[in-house]
Amino acid sequence: MSTIDLIVFILYLFGIVLFGSSFYKKNKTASAFTLGNNKIPTWVITMSIFATFVSSISYLALPGQAYLTNWNAFAFSLSIPIASLMAVRFFVPLYRKVNSPSAYTYLEQRFGPWAKVYASVMYLLTQLMRAGTILFLLALPLHILLGWNITTIIVVTGISVMVYSLLGGIQAVVWTDAIQAIILIAGAVICVIVLLFSMPEGPGQLLDIAMQHNKFSLGSFTANLNSSTFWVVLIYGLFINLQNYGIDQNYVQRYMTSSSEKEAKKSALWGGLLYVPVSAIFLFIGTALFSYYQSDASILPEGVEGDKVFPYFIVNQLPVGLTGLLIASIFAAGMSTVSTSLNSSATVILTDFYKFSESDPKAARKSMIVLYLSSLVFSILSIVIAIAMINVQSALDTWWKLASIFSGGMLGLFLLGFFAPKVKSRGAIAGVIAGVVIIGWMSLSQIFITEGSLLSYASPFHNYLSIVFGTAAIFVIGFFAGTVIFNKKGNTK
Repeated sequence: MSTIDLIVFILYLFGIVLFGSSFYKKNKTASAFTLGNNKIPTWVITMSIFATFVSSISYLALPGQAYLTNWNAFAFSLSIPIASLMAVRFFVPLYRKVNSPSAYTYLEQRFGPWAKVYASVMYLLTQLMRAGTILFLLALPLHILLGWNITTIIVVTGISVMVYSLLGGIQAVVWTDAIQAIILIAGAVICVIVLLFSMPEGPGQLLDIAMQHNKFSLGSFTANLNSSTFWVVLIYGLFINLQNYGIDQNYVQRYMTSSSEKEAKKSALWGGLLYVPVSAIFLFIGTALFSYYQSDASILPEGVEGDKVFPYFIVNQLPVGLTGLLIASIFAAGMSTVSTSLNSSATVILTDFYKFSESDPKAARKSMIVLYLSSLVFSILSIVIAIAMINVQSALDTWWKLASIFSGGMLGLFLLGFFAPKVKSRGAIAGVIAGVVIIGWMSLSQIFITEGSLLSYASPFHNYLSIVFGTAAIFVIGFFAGTVIFNKKGNTK
């Protein structure tokens, strides 16, 4: 790695940490730490929502997926406009009305404390896996680039993100997100241009090779539900993105940082829609990498495939200076998402699990201690998970499967509360139990299948569909139980 590349990367890393930490003086209260005192500009929140979506999972794993297969993952992106519009129509007005830093206060109001605790725990587990996966993917390019120990890279990166997230609160998170979003888009576009004009026979050769190998395919359009067809990924994406915009603290907290409901709606809409074309750029990078190395297969060493191809290209084929910029853009993608998870998780822990009396003169200080300690512990656990994932071959597939398991179908609980006002707590509990059983069966039966036992009845459906069936079960069974079984006169539980 050239001296110029190192300078570019190091300046970026230190610059982000110092810039984020500079918000410390404006971060003396719990309100400032979690909501930025509702003074953050709309365009910053918009870019922050986008940057939260575009993690290093997108930046590295999407090109890796397209390199290995095709554009099947783009079906996931096509579901985002629907989720964005529903956020504008239903979710933003709801949360602005509830007026709580936590997304799960609404569930407590509808079904009681158990619903809030259930959703909060599921959210925290999901964020731990997400942050750990991203830290792992962040370490890959530097490991390939400089041969540094991958565990050391994970630890240093995790601590760097922790420092400015902890010191600067939500203001540091969203402002650094906005900067990082610009850097990562610029890096992706530059990489596409370099690839197009690096082909031996010109840009046309790239498209010809890709078309010959059917690399632009969106996947099978059959009705098969046990493989990642276009329809399976699209439906999965719709449910995951409805969960993101409807009940994910990362997004809901940004609705609450806006100065008004109108501005929050703008951020929710454009922050989501921006991801669609950018994800297409990431997938095109993967397709272009396939064509590039097909044109001269001897360039790519044996064993470099999947998520490792893009970092290898960055290290070995980009001009001096651009390598540092691209490495910085990958870190921009990952650091923005990890910092969001740290701040949002600390906010959930304070809001949902601690109650300090307003009459307590030490309440403000106690709240800040909880926020700081929560951020610290979450950072450490994320680093541990990242280290444990070093041997995972496909980070994207692993993340999607784990997300489906840990999310627990809590979208179904939210939809039940919003669209079935007559359903009370006991009906919701029945729905959640049914949903969790179905998700557990679909997610784990194929892993622990034992011939001749009850577990031999493995799910015939693709793992992506566990959140779909789990959400549907919670809503349908919860609705039936709440309106038929428990709907007795005078019953308010």
